[in-house]
Amino acid sequence: MGALSPSHPSNFESIMLSNRFHEKGEAMLDSYSAWLVKHPSALDSFEQMIAAAHAKKIVVFLDYDGTLSPIVQDPNKAFMSDKMRSAVNEVAKFFPTAIISGRCLDKVIEFVQLKNVVYAGSHGMDISTPSGSLNHENHTHESRSVDEQGKEVVHFQPAKEFLPTIQEILQVLEERVKTVKGAMVEDNKFCISVHFRRVQDKDLDSLKEMVKFTLEAYPNFQISSGKKVMEIRPCINWDKGRALEYLLDTFGFNSCSDFLPLYIGDDTTDEDAFKVIERIGCGYAIVVSSIPRETKASHSLRDPGEVMSFLTRLVKWKKTSNYIN
Repeated sequence: MGALSPSHPSNFESIMLSNRFHEKGEAMLDSYSAWLVKHPSALDSFEQMIAAAHAKKIVVFLDYDGTLSPIVQDPNKAFMSDKMRSAVNEVAKFFPTAIISGRCLDKVIEFVQLKNVVYAGSHGMDISTPSGSLNHENHTHESRSVDEQGKEVVHFQPAKEFLPTIQEILQVLEERVKTVKGAMVEDNKFCISVHFRRVQDKDLDSLKEMVKFTLEAYPNFQISSGKKVMEIRPCINWDKGRALEYLLDTFGFNSCSDFLPLYIGDDTTDEDAFKVIERIGCGYAIVVSSIPRETKASHSLRDPGEVMSFLTRLVKWKKTSNYIN
C-alpha cells in the first residue's frame, strides 16, 4: 500500500477533523442559544409582543437586503421572491408600512414593486411620501411633485447639497477600484456602496486603504461598515433612526400612546433605528441574524424566510382579531 498523500488525511485525522467540526458547530449552537435568551425569536414571542398592541396602531418598518431578500454575491440580483412581495403587500393593506434601505430610492422601488408602501432610500436620505412632515424644521428639505396618477408626492432629501460631490467621489472610486478584482462600486444617489463580497482576502486590506485614502480629500464624508460593504455617506445628522422618526411624523403619530412600531432589519445601519425604538420606549426592534451579534434589538429572526413567516402571521392575526388599526 502506497503512502498517503498530504492532501488525503488518514482515518484518524479525518475523525479528529470531524470531531472538531462538530465541537465547533455545537459551540456555535450553544452561543446562539445563549444569545436568544437576550434576543428571543419574534416568532416564538409573537403572542406576548402583540399583546402590547392593544389600543395602538401598529406601524411596520422593513430593511430590504438581508431582510426581504437574501444576501447575494451580485447586489444587482438581490431580488425578493413573489411570496415575500405578497406578504409585504398584505401587511401594507392593514398597517402603515415603510421600507428603509441603503439602496437608492429608484432601485429599491424597482426591487419591491409595490405601490402601497412608503420608500426611503440611501439610508433614509431620500424619502418619498404622500404627505410631508408635521415638523416645520423638516420643511426646508422637502419638495413636492405630482406622480403619473396626478397624486402629490413629497420628497425629503436632507443631503441634496452633497450630490455634486458624491458624483465626484463616485467617479474617482470607480476608476481606482477597477484595479481590485471582484470589487464593485454602487451609486446609491446620496451614498456610495463599495461591495467586496467577491474580493479575495489578499486584496481586501488594499481595497479598504484605497477607499480610506480617497476619502481623505473629502472631510465632509464618512465611511461606515456593513455586510461585506463599505458605505460612504455625507457627515450629516441623519441615519435610519432619524428616517424612522420622520416617517412616524408623516404617518401622523405623535406619542407612544398612539402607535407601536415594528422595525425589522439585518445590518449595522439598522442599529440606528433600533436605538430610536429603545429610546422612545415603545415598539419592537427585530434583528435578522442566524449568528450571535451585538445589537440594540430586543427580538430576532434568523433569516428572510422567518421574516416572511412573521409578516404572514401578523396579517393572519389582524384578520382574525378584533384589533382595529
